[in-house]
Parts: sequence; structure tokens; C-alpha cells
Amino acid sequence: MADMQQASLREAFERALGAILARVCVSGDPPVLAVACSGGLDSMVLLDLARRHAGEAGLRMLALHVHHGLSPNADLWQQHVERECARHGVPVHAAQVTVPREGDGIEQGARLQRYRALGELCREHGARLLLTAHHLDDQAETVLLQLLRGAGVAGMGAMEAVSSAPGLLGDAGIALARPLLGVTRAALEAYARECGLAWIDDESNRDPRFARNALRHAVMPALAAHFPGYQARLARAADHARAAQRLLDEIAAEDLARCLEGESLRLDRLDELGPERASNVVRHWFARRGMRMPSTAWLEQMLTQVGAAREDARVRVEHPDGEIHRHRGRLFLVPCIEDAMLDAAPVPFRWQGEEVLHFPSYRGSLRFAVEGEAGRRWLASQPLELRRRQGGETLKLAANRPARSLKQHFQALDVPAWERRILPLVTADGKLLFAAGIGMNRAVTPEEAGISLKWEPDRR
Repeated sequence: MADMQQASLREAFERALGAILARVCVSGDPPVLAVACSGGLDSMVLLDLARRHAGEAGLRMLALHVHHGLSPNADLWQQHVERECARHGVPVHAAQVTVPREGDGIEQGARLQRYRALGELCREHGARLLLTAHHLDDQAETVLLQLLRGAGVAGMGAMEAVSSAPGLLGDAGIALARPLLGVTRAALEAYARECGLAWIDDESNRDPRFARNALRHAVMPALAAHFPGYQARLARAADHARAAQRLLDEIAAEDLARCLEGESLRLDRLDELGPERASNVVRHWFARRGMRMPSTAWLEQMLTQVGAAREDARVRVEHPDGEIHRHRGRLFLVPCIEDAMLDAAPVPFRWQGEEVLHFPSYRGSLRFAVEGEAGRRWLASQPLELRRRQGGETLKLAANRPARSLKQHFQALDVPAWERRILPLVTADGKLLFAAGIGMNRAVTPEEAGISLKWEPDRR
């Protein structure tokens, strides 16, 4: 019976892994299987299953361990993983991280640091597929946690069998896979005992102060007593939620294409959608820009505030990753502007014929276009400097036009106030040569010089 159970679990693992590989490996060399291994029961079962399969399929595999330093036993856990991997000839690589004690809390901080370190290890060792030991009970706990937090459809979708997780791993090219997501914890425990696997117990898993532990030890046993097999049913509910979210994403993509004007949203077209679709498209807009999802209450308040404002009002709503601005009937999503960027020191430089020069402290690049040889000689001879506005600068856009202040130019060109703060200037021998967002100062460049500069901000 034990042999049959072991074979059944191995077949389930290989079937799930095969489906994962079919999704993430379309061509090229066989993938490297990287196994996240904490040393606990779940990850030791995953390590055993993966090494057996890799040996039979001729795949290269390695184990990755993250040392959090949160437990006095952390050194022993790493030694256990290294010892077990050495016993079976599996290469193992470890990273040590420091978990912040503030912010989102130790539990969330440890999770973020762990995945960031795993992503770095994957890149360092050429692995594009990271396997984790999440199982069916983990999935059920995640669904319940999201419900208790009041999550929407996306949150209730919980974990997928395979996904790209650049926000966690720091690289969109690494796939995060969970081949045990359809297997119960009880099945993993039985397999570990029957195969004689050794594992460590993390004492923090018994701490009821952590929400997941409270569910695992107080709520899940009661559910199991009254609703046997509840894990699979909650997992099906997660499947339904993911299907619903895919439909919402398709609708949001169509609505976003209709509402977008450049990088902004037209409020008149957003209003035509109605509140539910408007919220849906704004969430999609946030996701596309790599911004954290706002709460429902924040989103409703923001849309009400920008919608009720006067046409000429300057509306600014803060978000942890940036700011929302209303300007001329449009909604703008502006990333956080760091003080270091606003206070960046002037950067002297010489032009030596480059098409593009990048300025990291100003988060952007200057692009040069010079038509004639006379213009090239003149520009190369000038001591140039990139700097911030100091006040009082004037600029002449054409020989037959008057010089005007930068403020007047910005107003005439409808440059939003928040952009004016970060658009730099270029001086030539102390005289204003170019103002980003406006153009060249023709009072400074020689006639027929054919010099044109363009400022390109970094994508953030």
C-alpha cells in the first residue's frame, strides 16, 4: 500500500510538472529545475520528487536555501539542507538575508526577502524555473485569508500552478511553479515517513500570532471535522475566481484602450463606463504601470474626488507608489518623485558626438541631433551643464519670436505642474541652451547650426 501511495504521489508530481514545463518551455535547452528548500517537510518532499524525476529525465537541478536569521536554529536548518543535498548529489546554493522588523511586519518582510533572494540565486545559476512546495492545504489557507481580508476576485484566485512573478523574483523571465498544489499536506507527510526523509520543524509555524498559523491550528481542524475534503472545494473556488479575473482583465484591456490618451486616462470616457467598470479599468491601469493595487475604499474615494473637482482645479491624490493628478479632463498616474532627484547637483559635461547621453541622477537621457559640421564644432566647443531651474530663465523658441519666461512657455504648452518640477535645463557656457518640455533657445545657438536636443525620462 505504501509503495502504491508513493507511486501515486510521484505520478501526480510528474504530471503537474509536465503541464508546467509545457507552458513555460517552448523551445531551447532543457530547463534547470531550481527547488526552493527550507528544510521543512514540504520542501524536502519536493526536493526528493524533483531529484528522482531529474535523474530519470536527464535534467539539471539544484536546491536553493534562504537563511533568514530569524531563528536561533537557522544555521542548523541550512546545515541540514546542505547535508541532505550532499547525500544525494544535488548542488545547493544558499543566501543570507536580513528581514526588516518594521513596515509590513516580520511575516511579510521575510516572504519578500526570501523571494528576492531566490530570484537572485536563480539568475546567478542560470535557472529560469523555480519550484516551491506549496500544496493544497496552503491553497485553502490562502483563499480563506484573502476572504477574511475582504479581497476581491484577484485575491480570491489565490495561487496559480505556474506564473511569472517579477514583483517577487525581480525578473519577468523566471517562472514560479507549484507542482504540488493539488496534493494535500497529509499525503506529503505520509510520503516523507514512508521514504524515510529527514526534515526540520520551524518553531515559528506554531506561533498563533501569525495569521496563517492561527488558521492552520484553530480553524482548519474544525473545517476538516465538519466539511471533509474542504481543501479541494476551496481550491475549485479559487479556480473560478481566476477565470472570472481573466474575463475582467479582458474587459479592462478593451476599456483602457478606449480611455487612454498617451499615458493618461480621459475622464469623460471613464465616466461613460459606470463605477464598476471604471474601477476595473483603473486597477488594470495601475497593474500595467507596476503600481500596487489600491484598496476598494481608496479607489472609490479617489474617483469621487477627481470626478467632482472643477475643470480648472489642481487635484492631487497620494498613493504609496506615486500620485494621481487631474489635469485638463485627464487622469495622470505619476511615480514617486524622490527628493534626491529634485536636489540633484548640476552635471558639467562635454559633447563628443554622442547620439545619447544618460544622466542617472536626473533619471533620464539627452538625445542630440546636429545637422551641419558648423553646429557640431560649436556644440563640441561649449562647456555644457545639466541642471535644475533656478528662476528667472527666459527662452526664445525662434528667431522671429520674443523671449519668454519658462513659466509662460510651460503654460502655453500645457505642461502639467508636476512635470515642471523635474524637467531639467542644459546651459552652454552658463547660458540657457535647452529646456526640457519646451525646446531650444534660439537666442544662444548660432544661425543655421541645426542643433536639436531632446530629453527622454527613464521609464519608472
